[in-house]
Amino acid sequence: MSAVGDRSAVARFEHFPHDADIGVRGFGRTPSEACEQAALAMMATILDPAAVRLEQSVDVMIEAPRLDVLLVDWLNALIYEMAERRMVFGAFDVKIENNRLNGRARGESVSRARHAPVVEVKGATYTELAFVEDQPGLWRAQCVIDV
Repeated sequence: MSAVGDRSAVARFEHFPHDADIGVRGFGRTPSEACEQAALAMMATILDPAAVRLEQSVDVMIEAPRLDVLLVDWLNALIYEMAERRMVFGAFDVKIENNRLNGRARGESVSRARHAPVVEVKGATYTELAFVEDQPGLWRAQCVIDV
């Protein structure tokens, strides 16, 4: 059983079913942590994030009027960076202040043989979009990704 305040008890991700696509959810003690976990959930649909070497980093800066829009824009920015740089990511650092997200994605060049990607993520959508504090200190960020 995890102790109260134990980061591992709160920060986590999961997938949820959605017709032909995949729902991703990130949970955290802060909106920033929930965004990090949502990004990990998205990566976990493609490959095992733990298998990614953290050799390079990519900075992403986004501004949006609301947290839910910020989430979709963050995930879509990561999808763009993966395609443009031919990279996969295994860790994320996010800081959100005043409707701005400053994020860093860490990873490496994709290797089909080593990473064995199982799907291609085409985009994050507004379907089932939510970014809420379910209870004090437990944020949930979710949406459906098009695969």
